[in-house]
Amino acid sequence: MLATGTPAPDFTLPNGPGTEVALADLLSKGPVVVFFYPHAYSSVCTEEFCGVRDDWSAWSELNASVVGISVNTPFVVAQWKQELGLPFELLSDFNKDTSAAYDAMYDEFFGLKGVSKRSAYVIGSDGTITYAWQTEDAGVQPDMDAIKAALA
Repeated sequence: MLATGTPAPDFTLPNGPGTEVALADLLSKGPVVVFFYPHAYSSVCTEEFCGVRDDWSAWSELNASVVGISVNTPFVVAQWKQELGLPFELLSDFNKDTSAAYDAMYDEFFGLKGVSKRSAYVIGSDGTITYAWQTEDAGVQPDMDAIKAALA
């Protein structure tokens, strides 16, 4: 896990076939919350992101961009976002470069290698990590209140 106070690695990732989202563009609007998650359509990831969606009015008051990043394909993240009706971006790190740069990869996940580790980062508008959380147990969700407090 990257430490607070360190510069956040830059990324530009697809949010669907043929379209991309850049961290630099998001930071130009304010702080960014980055959720790394193992896989779309898994029960814990669905619960995590539906929780953010259902509490979107509180999140939007914090004036921060929110993104979820996994190693799923651009097609999968676009479809899952649509199916869940998420008001924030899901990004595909299919090549695993961004997950690796954020030290957010499980050594092994149910026999699979190269799966994004459940993690949460808050990146200040200056590009510095102001909050970092990570778990080895993919069944544990981040503390959303702590993340919101880091943005307040």
